[in-house]
Amino acid sequence: MANGINNKNNKPEIPTGLYWQEKKAEVERISLPFQTIETINESRATREKEKDTFFRGQSKPDQTAWYNRLIWGDNKYVTSSLLNEFAGKIDLIYIDPPFATGADFSVKIEVGDLEWTKEPSAIEEKAYRDTWGKGLDSYLQMMYERLVLMRELLSEKGSIYVHLDWHVGHYVKVMMDEIFGYEKFRNEIVWQRSLGHHLASGMDVMTDYILWYSKTSEFVFHQQYQNLPEEQLKEKFPFIEKETGRRFTHEKLEQTSNSYSKGEVRIIQGKKVVSNVGWRWTQETFDRRLKENPYCIFWTKEGRPRYKRYADEYEGRKMGNLWTDILPLGSSSKERVEFDTQKPEALLKRIILASSNPGDIVADFFCGSGTTGAVAEKLGRRWIMADIGRYAIHTTRKRLLDIEGCKPFVVQNLGKYERQYWQGVTFNKKSDEQLPLYEYIKFILELYHAEPITGSIWIHGKKEKRLVYVGAVDAPVTLADIQACVDECKKMKQSALDILGWEWEMGLHDVVQEFAKSQDLDLQLRYIPREVMDPRAAEKGDVTFYELAYLEAEVGKNRHGEFVVELKDFIIPNHDLIPEEVRSKIKKWSDYIDYWSVDWDYNEDTFHNMWQSYRTRKDRTLALKSDPHTYETKGKHKVLIKVIDIFGNDTTRLMEVIS
Repeated sequence: MANGINNKNNKPEIPTGLYWQEKKAEVERISLPFQTIETINESRATREKEKDTFFRGQSKPDQTAWYNRLIWGDNKYVTSSLLNEFAGKIDLIYIDPPFATGADFSVKIEVGDLEWTKEPSAIEEKAYRDTWGKGLDSYLQMMYERLVLMRELLSEKGSIYVHLDWHVGHYVKVMMDEIFGYEKFRNEIVWQRSLGHHLASGMDVMTDYILWYSKTSEFVFHQQYQNLPEEQLKEKFPFIEKETGRRFTHEKLEQTSNSYSKGEVRIIQGKKVVSNVGWRWTQETFDRRLKENPYCIFWTKEGRPRYKRYADEYEGRKMGNLWTDILPLGSSSKERVEFDTQKPEALLKRIILASSNPGDIVADFFCGSGTTGAVAEKLGRRWIMADIGRYAIHTTRKRLLDIEGCKPFVVQNLGKYERQYWQGVTFNKKSDEQLPLYEYIKFILELYHAEPITGSIWIHGKKEKRLVYVGAVDAPVTLADIQACVDECKKMKQSALDILGWEWEMGLHDVVQEFAKSQDLDLQLRYIPREVMDPRAAEKGDVTFYELAYLEAEVGKNRHGEFVVELKDFIIPNHDLIPEEVRSKIKKWSDYIDYWSVDWDYNEDTFHNMWQSYRTRKDRTLALKSDPHTYETKGKHKVLIKVIDIFGNDTTRLMEVIS
């Protein structure tokens, strides 16, 4: 219903839509550049060819060098930042957003031979649960903003599928009518996901709902078919062809309409046959079909020909909007990667096949365990996925690596640009004012439970007997920064220093610790966690600054003169995240490592995964030595080693070799 005046009763028309307290219909569009932090499955030849001409992680204008994209970040910022490049270009979006009530975003983690449940990080918990402090109203605002942006990303032939449960499906339906248009609603899919989710009272919940909308009336749709169970297939095709063993049924070849003249004659397998009414096929069609398959005719006892339909050519029962044949993932399913919200690949396969073509772009902005991208990869579609959870990104990366022949993809985030934006909106309400750096430093010091101090160029605060330096929002902490802090610390005659940073210069840890020892200084390097950007986490003080992990590795040569990386030790400082009963049973340092990879020729750009080893649910072993590597050119080479621990945090070590 449009805004305006109703001519019949002269009353203003009310636009159709969903309303909640403090609804904001204007959606902010923030455009931030993406940072590519890792490139995976790219060949050395492609890397060299594209080095100077291709901004990694984005496609060229001619689309000849597409890289699939796995993005870590808030999907509100991710979707709005994708608009510059992908507005009107994404062909299919599937999202499985949190359902607002009863959502559990914990994940099961295996440490060595043990399994325990990792609770959501502060940023995950706040984004998925506590950010909806106003209940349903704030959930609906969150969904509204993201659906508006997703509609702008859809191509003219594109569709969006939104997976919901019984708590919120009806609200989101009205919201999507408002955003996409009532006439763009295509269907509501009812998925029977279980035999019953038992409630304390009332009826058991057995279904989820998937709302399907299109961008325009010209959308891609390919009819899907449901396979029949074996017993039903035998009932439908009860006969077996003795010549070939094929199962079949048969249908009449004679017309039943009185509009056909009687007494038509056909020559079928050398027999002259007269129809009392008329034939469905012409003589030419009979001749052609018999030439293609001499057994295609079935003769009844009365000598009437009938056409065979074979079970092996049966596409299945035409699929409607009631899906009862796709079961949820059981505990023993080979697909399981221990995400409670993980959906079966068969569900995404049906959606992707129905609403996209090979080569189309498929997106999922609540990707979780990465099912959408994994299925899109297998079906020959391009994909973009995003999630706010660091562990979700790590799980998805491993899942994609398990796909044979997986095409190159990049891992990205909004990095320093998201932090710059956060600093601007948090501490600078007017864009024409200079950013108040002191407010930012004061804010970080308060979260670190430190007091600000004055009269120093580099040192910003003090926590008990330790001095504190706060790293910049938009730049990594460098060795030069730390040396300047140490010099100032000595002048102040202090012996303990904490350096807080968002990012760190590669290979910094070992050099810094040796330098600190030489200066007789107790130095700790700690991450500023991304949780500080969530106001609710900050208000609660629910922020922990963890020390950098320590990684010891060696690069040596084997007897063939090939280079091999060997991990020697790995120490994580955040042991308090692990339950005591689990911590006491960890057998060795490598139990803390879930994944590691090597870039044999790091060029101060993006980390290129050229070899990796990782644990899977089926195989918990981890190689501590890399495969051998041979350099094609002589000279110095930088080797960058990346380790990802059981929490999804990464640690790097930069080493040099001479070939």
